[in-house]
Amino acid sequence: MTEGPTDHVAGKACAPAEAPKPSLRPGKYDPADYAGCVLTYAAEAGISPTLLMAILHNEAYKPHHPLLEWLWQRWKPKASFGLGNMHEATFEQVRRAHGLSCRWKDLRDDPALAIRAAALHLGDLQRGLPARTTRSCTRDELLALGYNAGERNMRLFAQGFPAGPMARSYLRRLRENWRRAEQDLQCGTFEQPTTVVRPVEQ
Repeated sequence: MTEGPTDHVAGKACAPAEAPKPSLRPGKYDPADYAGCVLTYAAEAGISPTLLMAILHNEAYKPHHPLLEWLWQRWKPKASFGLGNMHEATFEQVRRAHGLSCRWKDLRDDPALAIRAAALHLGDLQRGLPARTTRSCTRDELLALGYNAGERNMRLFAQGFPAGPMARSYLRRLRENWRRAEQDLQCGTFEQPTTVVRPVEQ
């Protein structure tokens, strides 16, 4: 399989909001650059844009660039893709639930799609959150834990079951990123359709 950059207009069923095109060379990644997409897709999914942006900061622990993610996936086939680090099984659930015409591998090259998939997934988790939850976490914090640890664990945490070390670390970083996420969104705007970069797969 060989790959190379090509322009492709994102379909309406996938990700119509504007996102910066990935550069040809890996460089610094800043979730704040995608504030417009975060606002757009958080509104579509009915979730907090601050929550979505804070999660993007949580998931920024590894380089997000199409080439680097492709190389990472060659080494680790079950690796997650996109700005939200979404695994294939989770994306397939989102794709089926919302009628997306895209593929999991498209998350790697289409930042807007990756953000929309993350937002839709959070919206699905929100609908599965019990009406009454523990007071130790806010509902947004429980959604973040669900994003990280899965819906089943989210529901257990909502009932007061203690989170493990990895979940507690994720929650701690989310709280640390919350103010930064709010500041990122102060400059965010709603965007229009644009062109994104995707690879040619043969």
